[in-house]
Amino acid sequence: MSELAFDGQREDEEFLFLFRRHILTARKGVGFLIVMIILGILPMFMWPGDLRMFWVFVLMVALGLLGMGYSYMLWYFSYYIVTDQRIRQVVQRGIFKKTVVDLGLDKIQSVSMSVPGVMAGIFGYGTILIQTGVGDLVISKVAKPKTIYNKLQNASERVNK
Repeated sequence: MSELAFDGQREDEEFLFLFRRHILTARKGVGFLIVMIILGILPMFMWPGDLRMFWVFVLMVALGLLGMGYSYMLWYFSYYIVTDQRIRQVVQRGIFKKTVVDLGLDKIQSVSMSVPGVMAGIFGYGTILIQTGVGDLVISKVAKPKTIYNKLQNASERVNK
């Protein structure tokens, strides 16, 4: 059995790998930080020499860092675990809200991968489509999609043999 374990792991289940969406999915936090910095700098230009405006700037940067941290937290705590039996999708939707979905590897009919455009090719992300009899699981903006695709194919083939 693998050294790595996760919450909800079955006794006879072996952890294979974990993957996340690309870090660029957390870019809204960086955008929020930039907006807050700009909003913090504007009062310093409007009322130069006023020490209170410096503290407004510090407050705006702190709020921007909190927003960026929140965005990073949502990215970091949303992941996909692949075992020798299933794929577990864990999505963090807020500070206290988490969604978990399991999909048995024996239910997978096909796995496909696409890299949608130039930016996706440059930054190394793509889309994984897992087709089952009851519906499709679309995982967009996956980091290193070719590697994840190959690993999913291998795991699915091992179960279906």
